[in-house]
Amino acid sequence: MTQAPEQTRPEDSQPIEAHAGQHAVAVARAHGVEAMYTLSGAHVFPMYDGAVTAEPPMRILDVRHEQTAAFAAEATGKLTRKPGLAVLTAGPGVTNGVSAIAQAQFAGSPLVVVGGRAPANRWGTGSLQELDQPPIIAPVAKLAKTLHTAADVADGIHEAFTAAGASHRGPVFVDVPMDEFFNSASSVRPVVSAATPVEPDSDALTAIAGLLAAAARPVLILGTDVWADGADVAALRLVENLGIPAITNGMGRGVVPGGHPLLVTKARGQALGTCDLAIVVGTPLDFRLGYGIFGGKDGAPVAKTVHLADSAGQVSGHAELAGSAYGDLTLVLDGLAAAFDRQARPDWSGWVTALQETVAAGVARDADLLGATAEHIHPARIYGELLPRLADDAIVIGDGGDFVSFAGKFVEPKRPGGWLDPGPYGCLGAGMGGAIAARLHRPSAQVVLLYGDGAAGMSLMDVDTLVRHDLPVVMICGNNSAWGLEKGPMQLLYGYDVAADLAPATRYDEVVKALGGAGELVTDPNQIGPAIDRAFAANVPYLVNVITDVNAAYPRATFGI
Repeated sequence: MTQAPEQTRPEDSQPIEAHAGQHAVAVARAHGVEAMYTLSGAHVFPMYDGAVTAEPPMRILDVRHEQTAAFAAEATGKLTRKPGLAVLTAGPGVTNGVSAIAQAQFAGSPLVVVGGRAPANRWGTGSLQELDQPPIIAPVAKLAKTLHTAADVADGIHEAFTAAGASHRGPVFVDVPMDEFFNSASSVRPVVSAATPVEPDSDALTAIAGLLAAAARPVLILGTDVWADGADVAALRLVENLGIPAITNGMGRGVVPGGHPLLVTKARGQALGTCDLAIVVGTPLDFRLGYGIFGGKDGAPVAKTVHLADSAGQVSGHAELAGSAYGDLTLVLDGLAAAFDRQARPDWSGWVTALQETVAAGVARDADLLGATAEHIHPARIYGELLPRLADDAIVIGDGGDFVSFAGKFVEPKRPGGWLDPGPYGCLGAGMGGAIAARLHRPSAQVVLLYGDGAAGMSLMDVDTLVRHDLPVVMICGNNSAWGLEKGPMQLLYGYDVAADLAPATRYDEVVKALGGAGELVTDPNQIGPAIDRAFAANVPYLVNVITDVNAAYPRATFGI
């Protein structure tokens, strides 16, 4: 965790006269913004002029739906660990971005959204798209406010970026009345200073080290904030120095590289169900982690739970905790390692070996699914073809329900920062924005967007954006012609399903072609691999549309409730 960087004004700085949009762009650039994501709207024209007239100009990446702009900015925050910027026009432009703002709040993604606003000098008279937006956004943001005058903009934008990037990270929304956005003001632009790391409580870490030393079957769970707080190196160091088995989730995936002997995600049920101590780092104790209740399986007693977070507000308030600490997560993890070194080192070799045997058995079991040759394609076969074709620095983006659940099972990134999904908010339609951000900020990496066919329908029109901005992305659609995540459970509950079927074998690949990209339909499992090869080689937006078996549902243990 870091304290918010302070605003400083060097004594020799001179006030700068500029319109509000120019001030806003200059401050955003000082906070590391390289591109703004937007869909054209007159309420925010000053931001565009500020970008065009900046030296050098700031990139403007315009999309076909505001949700894509906001999701792209949210993904930029995840990938770069600095706030991304979305600029949304007033009224429906802003409300179209609310789901992405909520996703950023749930995932702890640093994000700034600048909204247009009806002019102040006409407020209350019914001007176009007149809406008081901050009260709508406030429940899903760290901060939501109106910058009422041009003179407020420089400091207000600086406050927004500072708050969004400070632990616990999240979204900030500001809007500016249209007439004031066009106005000029004199401002000494703030300078962004380095943040001060917050030290964790050393006594708390000593107590947790004692719990760890006394444990016979500990497990470490590493989540998104480990990556977001820049603690990925410290986390891997802790895992290897202690020899503790680890599971990763969210953007914690890749912190312990896929294939590492201490990564036991494929033994998740055994690890979480029979451990006697679970140390959870940088992720909430939500439905994905049994609400913080571990152990109790196969005759094992309920485990003790420790929660380590980047800020006090992120420490669980509902779970029964044996210990907790918060602060800069590198300092937390290194501090825990140092405190553990002062303890008598326990022998966890039997526990680790048992988990590794389960992992090996899981890998062998998975091989059958990954190589499935049934005429009706099992979704796992797609991953069997994709995995050997992924480079270590590939960015994989999941946007879907059932199909992407298989990705969570089979895809184990080799490096941190290479996995994007909607996180605990579970919002479909986020993937295209993530792909745009990934291609923009990691231009040399493979970018693979995994679509369920339901999710594809929510954002596929923005292939036009990929084409216009020359952003080649490989899209793979697991097309089972259904809302698979809902179809099976509804049948289980009622013996039938409704509102769960989509048109059979829809040609999403032809949609991509019509928008200027390329693609193909795959119905033969033996053609999946060659199709993926063609997609990577094409250097254009390319969709591989694989017709899969609707009855091959992901075997899930929780429905998130």
